[in-house]
Amino acid sequence: MTVRRTTRLAALGALAWSQAGYPLALAALRAATGPRRPRTAEPGDPPPRVTLVIAAYDEAQVIAAKVANALALDFPRDHLEVVVTDDGSSDGTPELAQRAGADRVIRNPRGGKVRAQDAAVRAATGDVVAFSDANALWEPDALAHLVAPFADPQVGETVGRVSFVNPDGGTNQEGLYWRYEMALRGLESDLESVTAGNGAIYAVRKDAYVEVDPVMGHDLRLPYELVRRGWRVVEAPHARATERMVPSVEGEAARKRRMMSHAWAIVLRGGLLDPRGWPPRYVLMMASHRWLRYAGPFLHVAAALTGAWRSHAALGALAAAGPRAGRAGLVARYYVLTQASIAQGLADHLRHGTQAGWEAAEGTR
Repeated sequence: MTVRRTTRLAALGALAWSQAGYPLALAALRAATGPRRPRTAEPGDPPPRVTLVIAAYDEAQVIAAKVANALALDFPRDHLEVVVTDDGSSDGTPELAQRAGADRVIRNPRGGKVRAQDAAVRAATGDVVAFSDANALWEPDALAHLVAPFADPQVGETVGRVSFVNPDGGTNQEGLYWRYEMALRGLESDLESVTAGNGAIYAVRKDAYVEVDPVMGHDLRLPYELVRRGWRVVEAPHARATERMVPSVEGEAARKRRMMSHAWAIVLRGGLLDPRGWPPRYVLMMASHRWLRYAGPFLHVAAALTGAWRSHAALGALAAAGPRAGRAGLVARYYVLTQASIAQGLADHLRHGTQAGWEAAEGTR
């Protein structure tokens, strides 16, 4: 077998494994071994004291509604502290949060979302710290479901499920991707621990919280850091939130490009490629879901250059057709542009570095 053919088959095999083989293998393993679910609180058990942290930067459009949503959660009010931690907003966000009834508003100089969250955790009175984006709305029972697994002393972090909605229509296929991603994380959680979270809805034991580099978001870094320290990070599938998505595929690709600039900082110097301290099964999960995911665009290039150019040309033509080719064209365009955003995010990080500050994506508020 030639080197050219070996390279092509290896690249195509890695892509097929990461996108399809890995989820099927996890499903088969769970069917064979059964789920390893954490112990949850029993009816009548007192809930933990929870601090719900909402990091905000220029969120005047949504902060009052978010605070109202937090205060309306079906959770004992004397066990819930609602904290808005502001990252140097210039649009009156702190004042609006206070008027909306937040228990505490922390004003920070502009330093990025992670540093604003760190400040809130240091000041938190709860034993568990929950986090949410300012534009994410939680279902009334979401917090109760999110903190229930902390009855298991092995659980250090829980991750809820977010649904992305596009009420004004558009071409973005992020909702489809996230349904796939949530199913995959559910399988990971049942077998070991999830390999990543999401900013819309998650919670951490205060004594397990890790302060990370401000350019490295919690979504990707906290789960594997906590697993390395001996904790489990599990999904709480009934803890649900909704968040507006960017309306267009092109806008989503631009958002992912910015996100990947942060993600590459984690890959290259945040320990994501270091398997020390992880259980063997979790190493396989990280390699399949994270390492190969970020290698995706480079695997596509390798496959195309070593002979798989016809299939890639067909995919590119379908993506270029976009909505003219119906749902298949939209999905192909989403896939191609988001794969490109991984490589573009790397180029941005290498050329310019990554800033800790963040801006809301257009159309998500």
